[in-house]
Amino acid sequence: MLFNSFPFILFFVVVSVSYYLLSHRYRWFLLLAASCYFYMAFVPKYILILFFTIVVNYCAGILLEKYTKSYERTFVLISTVCIDIAILGFFKYFNFFVENVNALAQFLNFNYSLTFLSIILPLGLSFHTFQALSYVIEVYRGNQRAERHFGIYSLYVMYYPQLVAGPIERPQNLLHQFHSIKKFDPHTVTYGLKRMAWGFFKKTVVADHLAIIVGVVYANPQAFDGPTLIFATVLFAFQLYCDFSGYSDIAVGSSRVLGITLMENFERPYFSKSIAEFWRRWHISLSSWLRDYVYYPLVRSTNHLTRAKLYCATIITFLISGLWHGASWGYVCMGALFGIYIVSAEITKQWKAKMLD
Repeated sequence: MLFNSFPFILFFVVVSVSYYLLSHRYRWFLLLAASCYFYMAFVPKYILILFFTIVVNYCAGILLEKYTKSYERTFVLISTVCIDIAILGFFKYFNFFVENVNALAQFLNFNYSLTFLSIILPLGLSFHTFQALSYVIEVYRGNQRAERHFGIYSLYVMYYPQLVAGPIERPQNLLHQFHSIKKFDPHTVTYGLKRMAWGFFKKTVVADHLAIIVGVVYANPQAFDGPTLIFATVLFAFQLYCDFSGYSDIAVGSSRVLGITLMENFERPYFSKSIAEFWRRWHISLSSWLRDYVYYPLVRSTNHLTRAKLYCATIITFLISGLWHGASWGYVCMGALFGIYIVSAEITKQWKAKMLD
């Protein structure tokens, strides 16, 4: 069930109306049931994978709050992170791993090959894996109390507006909202509907129509001259932005209709004055997640901090960002390039400042 489809519109209307007709006591169940239905509209059996990760992380949160010894809490955290990453790695990266192993074996003239698996990436696996990890890490750090209500925690992981393409929420922002009583507010509902309409416009009117032009050029680039290819590339940049930010607007808007606020995911990224600023404005929920749970831990992992270590942490973070976006060397190279751009800008910052004086 895609956001830009009639079934979703019908689904959204039924869920939203039912939500305000129900007592607060039962709303979490309605949203959880709706989220399960939304998820199962793609590959129904994959909800078992999501249920398994929910149980693992829910139990981990309780154990982290129960245990007081450092080594016990660290063991629970590492074990949970490994399980979450293993599930994501299997479904998203196993065939990529097999492809590279087979290519290496062929290059070395080894008569050996691994078999590809016919697996489909579960809906939103990258998003709800990172969201589950943020919960466990925040409980471990003492910034979030473990959620004892299993249904509320399940809803935190698979809340339907953000299930397809984020934003990747933090427990401090989302969990308490499921507990608080939401009264019907015409102004909030109107804002949410307007935000959804803007998202639908960006997705269906702009992005989908630009995709037709870009698809024709990119399908046969040899048939077009340089200016046309450049023009198509510029259009692709707007197509990508309108597609992704359109989905985010629909997610934020549909959630606001229910009185629940999700974080903003885009802040006019193409008005950025540097690559670093661009990544603070583009896919904000992912960039901030990687900053808080990858970059900062890498930086703090050493007592003696040097510029070289900061630069290495930056590049590693962006390599992970690239791999998160897709299982291919193209995405890895994309992450590496952005990391190199940011490091290069930092290295030359003082030199450029002197040039401008």
